[in-house]
Amino acid sequence: MKGTVGELGEFGLIRELTSRLTTTPAVRLGPGDDAAVVAAPDRRVVASTDVLLEGRHFRRDWSTAYDVGRKAAAQNLADIAAMGAVPTALLLGLVVPAELHATWPTELMDGIRDECQVAGAAVVGGDVVRGETITVAITALGDLRNHEPVTRAGARPGDVVAVTGWLGWSAAGHAVLSRGFRSPRAFVEAHRRPEPPYHAGPAAAGLGATAMTDVSDGLVADLGHIAEASKVRIDLRSAALDIPSQMSDIGTAVGIDPLHWVLSGGEDHAIVATFPPDVKLPARWRVIGGVLNPSALPQVTVDGAPWKKAGWDHFGDIEDA
Repeated sequence: MKGTVGELGEFGLIRELTSRLTTTPAVRLGPGDDAAVVAAPDRRVVASTDVLLEGRHFRRDWSTAYDVGRKAAAQNLADIAAMGAVPTALLLGLVVPAELHATWPTELMDGIRDECQVAGAAVVGGDVVRGETITVAITALGDLRNHEPVTRAGARPGDVVAVTGWLGWSAAGHAVLSRGFRSPRAFVEAHRRPEPPYHAGPAAAGLGATAMTDVSDGLVADLGHIAEASKVRIDLRSAALDIPSQMSDIGTAVGIDPLHWVLSGGEDHAIVATFPPDVKLPARWRVIGGVLNPSALPQVTVDGAPWKKAGWDHFGDIEDA
């Protein structure tokens, strides 16, 4: 594709973006009208929204437009799965400069479309606006399929804490990229394109999960939301956490304890949940701790002690993602 976004124009860009989309049976009316129509057999809709800002959440010298699209869709679709719902649809709000080459937003849409296909959802509409900083705003929708949502408020003393998916890989990849390297590639790719275990959310709901969330801001920080909502203490066992040898090698090279990435690194979008102790969990779930009565305020501890660096805070440390 030749030319810039400005040369293509708003409606030309919209035509290019929508021409790349696929659909699913849940989409009754897709892009092209004032609004989309998506089936909601459960009569309830699970919804989540998020924003990615260039320089804050992604860098074009680190990630392709396709990478950004996959990541933008993944972090929202993971929120739907973490409620125990099945993702159905996604809406895109896009702000781009007029001088941006037109291939960038179209490749972004390719990434969003492909990630939606992994999760079983479809892009059903959105909006494009001219602006100075590339901004990608996503709203994702999901269907509970006649099950109750799994919230953060249901953890009970005696429950086990289990996780499925990667922990710390994105943070390790960020550390590699920050130092000007591009390998080990698996960790760099984990930062560019997280791979949430979408199926695990609804499956966990079916297994009787009492509370659940995806790991977007860091394991301790996100479990902290569950501890606070459920008014419990959650204690993690560091020995039960998986630290691959390559992650340890990266940690040695950059002078960081890899346990810090596993406990405080975000954007892997693993699924972590609490379950009654008698539930038999599939092999893909790893038990990493337990739920206790709060000794004082609800909190997350590691091997019985508070963990100092909890995780990502958008209004805390300034750091390019």
